[in-house]
Amino acid sequence: MQISVKKIQAFTLSEMIVVLLITTMVVGMAFSVLQLVQNQMNGIAGNYERNTEFDLLRQSLWIDFNRYDRIYYNENSRELQFVNEMGGQTYRFTEDFMTKDIDTFRIKWETQRFLFENRDSPLGEIDAIHFQTTKAFGNRTLFVYKNNSATTYMNQ
Repeated sequence: MQISVKKIQAFTLSEMIVVLLITTMVVGMAFSVLQLVQNQMNGIAGNYERNTEFDLLRQSLWIDFNRYDRIYYNENSRELQFVNEMGGQTYRFTEDFMTKDIDTFRIKWETQRFLFENRDSPLGEIDAIHFQTTKAFGNRTLFVYKNNSATTYMNQ
């Protein structure tokens, strides 16, 4: 009686090690790409947040500049006050942010100029502001102004 040896088809140990190494390299590259994409998305989200914050501040200031008759800035208390017959609004400045009631605008400024008739006015009535953000905020310019009413010139 003759015993026939039947060979089972299978992978060798060295073939399995090569497959595992290749799989490890592919998975490692996938995680590296995933991390790069996540960093890029975080950067985009940060830019979007800063731009949105800047646009909200510009809109808020534009509304208040056009809503109130008189605008005063006091450099000592770092307050921008909007006044009319119906009431007023106050913006407070600090190093890292600006507040208006319960709103906080976290924007850093390179320069802040308060103007009245195109001249710097660090104390008293103003009719325009010209701010420049820091490099981290894209060196954006914020310029808001109002047309002066007759009462502005009568009260001087």
